[in-house]
Amino acid sequence: MTFWFIVGSQFLYGEEALAKVAEDGKKIAEGLSGLPFPVEYKLTAKTPKEIEDIVKKANFDDDCAGIITFCHTFSPSKMWINGLARLQKPWLHLHTQFNKSIPNEELDMDYMNLHQSAHGDREHGFIGARLRTTRRIITGYWKDEKVLSQIAGWQHAAVAAAFSKNLVIVRFGDNMRQVAVTEGDKVEAQIKLGWQVNTIAVGDLAEEMDKVTDAEIDTLVAEYRSQYDMDDKDIDTIRYQAREEIAIEKILVREGAKAFTNTFEDLHGMKQLPGLATQHLLSKGYGYGAEGDWKTAGLVAIFKAMYPECPTAFMEDYCYDFEQGLILGAHMLEVCPTIAATKPRIEVHHLGIGGKEPPARLVFEGRAGSANAVSLVDVGGRMRLIAQAVECVKPTKTLPNLPVARAMWKPAPDLETGATNWLIAGGAHHTALTFGASESDIRDLARILGIELVRLDENTTPDQLEKELMLGDLIWNK
Repeated sequence: MTFWFIVGSQFLYGEEALAKVAEDGKKIAEGLSGLPFPVEYKLTAKTPKEIEDIVKKANFDDDCAGIITFCHTFSPSKMWINGLARLQKPWLHLHTQFNKSIPNEELDMDYMNLHQSAHGDREHGFIGARLRTTRRIITGYWKDEKVLSQIAGWQHAAVAAAFSKNLVIVRFGDNMRQVAVTEGDKVEAQIKLGWQVNTIAVGDLAEEMDKVTDAEIDTLVAEYRSQYDMDDKDIDTIRYQAREEIAIEKILVREGAKAFTNTFEDLHGMKQLPGLATQHLLSKGYGYGAEGDWKTAGLVAIFKAMYPECPTAFMEDYCYDFEQGLILGAHMLEVCPTIAATKPRIEVHHLGIGGKEPPARLVFEGRAGSANAVSLVDVGGRMRLIAQAVECVKPTKTLPNLPVARAMWKPAPDLETGATNWLIAGGAHHTALTFGASESDIRDLARILGIELVRLDENTTPDQLEKELMLGDLIWNK
C-alpha cells in the first residue's frame, strides 16, 4: 500500500515560487522513502477543486492507505473544506518545514514568502479542528529519526485499519454458552470496524476434513517437523491435527477470511479440538479467538497485519502470583508460537474439557520483553479498545505438569493496580498480546477507526480511571 503526499500552497506566490514549492515537496516525499510503506508526491494543491479531486481519487484507490499533507506556504484553509469534509482515508498532518534551521544572510522577504510552514500549517491545523476531522499531527523536521519513527508507526496503524475494513471472520459454531464478554453487536462491528462476522456449521467443517488427502497431510506434517520438535509416537494424532488445519484453511481461503473462532462445546463430527492446527494457522498470520470470541480473533488478525514480523498471540489470563506480582497467561491449546522463547515442541495430552480425544498442541515458554495486552469489548452502544502496558518475563517456574504454551508478565504499574484497572475498564479474559504495536500505534488505530481507547499504564490509577470512563460515557454515547 502507498501514502499520498499533498503539499498546500496558493497562486499568490507566482509560478516561480510554486515551482520551487513543488520541487521541495517532491524532495520531502523522496526523503520519506525509507519508511515501511512508499510515500508518493501527488501535487501542490492551490485550489479547492484540486484538493477535492485528489481526495476523491484517494478515497476510491484501494492501494492508497492514507494521505500526508504539508503546507509549505500559506494555504488558505477555506479551500480545503470540501476536500477534507469528504476524506475517507486516514490523514496525517505533517507539521514540518523544508529547511531545518533559520538562515542568517539568506533570510529576506522572498525566503520568508517561500518558507512559511509555521504560518501555513497553523491555518491548515485550524480547519482540521474546525471540521472536527480525525487526524494525526506530527511535528518536527522531516529528516529527524524521531519524526520518521512516528510517521512509520502511523503508517502501520493506517494499513491495519485498511485491513480491518475488509476483514472477514469465520465462526465455526457459536460462542461458549453463558459467557458474556464474547458476545457483541456484529452489526456495530461492521459499521465501525468493517468486520464481516459469519457462522459456518461445524458439520460443514467436518465434511471438508473428510475431503483432505493423505498427500496433503504428508506435506503439512513435513512442515511441522521442520519447525517444531516432534515425536513420531504421536503421529496419528498429529496427522489428525494436520487434517483439521488443512480443512479450516480451505474454508478460510474460500470465504476470504483472515480470522476464525471455534469452541470446545461445539465439535460435531470432529475427534479433537484443533490445537496444533490453530497454533500453526496463527503463526501464518490468521487471527483466532477461543470459545467463539470473534472480537479477539479480529484483534489478533489486525495486529498481525500491522506488524507481520512481530510476535502477536491470542492469550488468556489464568493465574496470579501475588508474591512476585506476575500474571500467568496461557490457554488450553491455542497460543501462537510466534511468542515462543525457544523452539516449540509438539505434545499430546489429555484435555479435561470438551469430551474428545487428547489433542496435539505446541508447548513452549513465552519470550521476555515489553508488550501490550489489548482487549476489544462491546460496552453497549459502542466498542471499547483497552490496552495495558505489560512487561513479559521468562517464566519463573518450570510448571512441569502444565502441558500448554504459557507466558508470564507484569502489568503496569503493578499486579494489584493493573488488574484492578483492567476490571474497572471491563477488559475481557481473552486478549491480543502484541510485541509489535506500541502505545502510539494503538492510539492511532483507535483514532482512525473512530472507537474509544482506554489506555492503562504506569500512570493510571483506579480513581482517575473511573472518572475518565464516566466522561467517556458522555462523549461516546451519542
